[in-house]
Amino acid sequence: MERQTEAVISGEVSAVVYAGKRTGYGVIRVRDESEHEITVVGYLPDPAPGERIEARGDWTTHPQYGPQFKADAIVRTLPAEASAILEYLSARVVPGIGPATAARLVARFGAETLRVLSTAPERLSEVSGITPRRAAAIGEAFAKQRGVRRLMEFLIGHGLPPHLATLLTEHHGAAAVEAVRADPYLLVSEPFAVSFSKADELALALHFDGDDPRRVRAAVRFELMFNAEEGHVFLPEAKLIDSTGRFIGVDADTAREALGALAAEGAVVRDTVGAADACYLTELHRAETTVARQVAARCAPLPPPKDLDALIDAVQRTAGVDYAQAQREALCLAARSRVMLLTGGPGTGKTTTLRAMLDLFDRLGLSCALAAPTGRAAKRMSEVTGREARTLHRLLEVSFDPATGRQGFAHGASAPLRTDVVVVDEMSMVDIVLMRALVEALPPDARLVMVGDPDQLPSVGPGLVLSDLLASGRVPSVRLTEIFRQAGQSQIVLRAHEVNRGALSPLRGARGGDEDFFFLSRRAPEEALATILDLCARRLPQNLGLAPSMIQVISPTRRGVTGTVNLNRHLQEALNPPSPELPEHRFGAQVFRVGDRVMQIKNNYDIIWKQAEGPGGGLGVFNGDTGVIVALDTRAERLTVRFDDDRLAVYPFDRLGELEPAWAMTVHKAQGSEYPAVVLAALPGPPMLMNRRVLYTAVTRARRWLIAVGREDTLRAMAQNHRETHRYTGLTQQLTRDN
Repeated sequence: MERQTEAVISGEVSAVVYAGKRTGYGVIRVRDESEHEITVVGYLPDPAPGERIEARGDWTTHPQYGPQFKADAIVRTLPAEASAILEYLSARVVPGIGPATAARLVARFGAETLRVLSTAPERLSEVSGITPRRAAAIGEAFAKQRGVRRLMEFLIGHGLPPHLATLLTEHHGAAAVEAVRADPYLLVSEPFAVSFSKADELALALHFDGDDPRRVRAAVRFELMFNAEEGHVFLPEAKLIDSTGRFIGVDADTAREALGALAAEGAVVRDTVGAADACYLTELHRAETTVARQVAARCAPLPPPKDLDALIDAVQRTAGVDYAQAQREALCLAARSRVMLLTGGPGTGKTTTLRAMLDLFDRLGLSCALAAPTGRAAKRMSEVTGREARTLHRLLEVSFDPATGRQGFAHGASAPLRTDVVVVDEMSMVDIVLMRALVEALPPDARLVMVGDPDQLPSVGPGLVLSDLLASGRVPSVRLTEIFRQAGQSQIVLRAHEVNRGALSPLRGARGGDEDFFFLSRRAPEEALATILDLCARRLPQNLGLAPSMIQVISPTRRGVTGTVNLNRHLQEALNPPSPELPEHRFGAQVFRVGDRVMQIKNNYDIIWKQAEGPGGGLGVFNGDTGVIVALDTRAERLTVRFDDDRLAVYPFDRLGELEPAWAMTVHKAQGSEYPAVVLAALPGPPMLMNRRVLYTAVTRARRWLIAVGREDTLRAMAQNHRETHRYTGLTQQLTRDN
């Protein structure tokens, strides 16, 4: 879209083309003083024909819709003339007033109609058909509507997202603006989740002092929330005090006083974890202690079923497999445990053991529910077991309470799951908050089987659930270590175990034969980029018969020539170039086009989806869900994504900030998924990302072929680097307490 000159326009709203209820973003037509129709785009909550606006911004030219006025700021005035008031109220902007009622009101009160609505709504009962009770309801609705509009304009004017208006109104009613003025830092807490810097800008504009207690308390909470996003469940008190002081420039005593106030009001919990004086956000402390209590209560063994060895022999005969000793131990443990862990690396028989467990549970008359943290992982679990598997969110039936802004689940302590066994794969991806939801939803006598690889990357969310459960020594577990013959012929499997040992043997190039792990040496980033593009667009499709959809490019980092941002831009050009047959839409710096692979990058609990095949449907698309754009309607301003688990979801254009390209993705985002072929960009990057666990996770994403492109010394250095960012978690210690 081509920008021209800054300008100011004014006029009357003649039509509303689009109005985003949640975002406040709108497209309207404005009739200026010369009776010219102007298309105006910008943030304008609840626009309606008849009102007057004055907008400041730029003239732009849309490639499809032509000249538009992009408004940066809009001042609006309610209509003053009777005809404009009639048009305004007839647009149903006030609940309880439609065209017929609007006509009767304007006929009675004329140009005074809006003043009566605002200051004397009881007079509406003077109009035929409006009872005093209905008059009061209309007056209340008008006041609320004006309050929300005023709040949205206040938020937009201070650079804050207008969708906060709904949440603020739910919590503070008509006094929401006053509440925010009194304490801008309330926006930092849930459910508003505004960044501290944004709230701080607002507070500065409202003349708050740097050591205001409200500011310091918000900074302490923000430090805990920020570190939770980095994986920490708590922070040691000394570290929290120090980081808060350096963050906002206050002394230790001031920060300590704020911490004490938060603890007194229940927003923060202090506990002892080992030698640390731990400070938790209340929800994270509750999650960790709940998981510890629930898991510890299930650790006592169950009586083994009769003829267990004979049952396992029958399972083995059905499968046509001779189970290794560790696999039989895992089956015995599953038969006599209410909670257990099954761990192991690639090629060690986790899938075979899992299938055997499910057969054993069938023979014991136990119903099973299968789940994984992501849609791709759940789909793969279904493929390898031949049974339905769902995401944990779908198993627990996720819901979202707009009044609190919090995620919730239909299943919990008061409405447990109806199953005898829950089996969860990819446990390394499960954080402490999701784990709490799972254990609370388990029926008292249900069994929990957790399957995973502790050498993979930890969860994106707070905690080290799988590692902490193993470290506690409380949870019955079996680790599979034997690499089976068929898997032992795979270079992918052997290289993954080499990485885990920290010693890569010399890498070999693409020499044909039965090799499944290839290394292409490219020392310059630009050469590596060109090779990756050629592999995806030409060499792998021609030589291995792979469709582009079967190839996943991954990189440790987002930045640089071979980071995912630049890779995605070039891969889109190579694999899905512009075409008259492929509708597209530019959103910021990104072009979305039919055929593009995309990923959801934040949890969204109110996107409606339906099954591509069949009548099923529901709410919620989650961080890491990937799919393909299958439809894009520029006039209706929406696009449709078909996710990998065959859900179809429609995105209005104002929500495209929740999607990003997925031709290439980071190793962290690829975790939990497997692809027929993986192309790994292997060049130097940020030290925190160039470690053994990242490389191990990358290698184990490939099912049939892995092609590493870059520098051998980079791969060798990653394998040797076992240093990782420490996470503050207390689940191990909580489990070893008396629960």
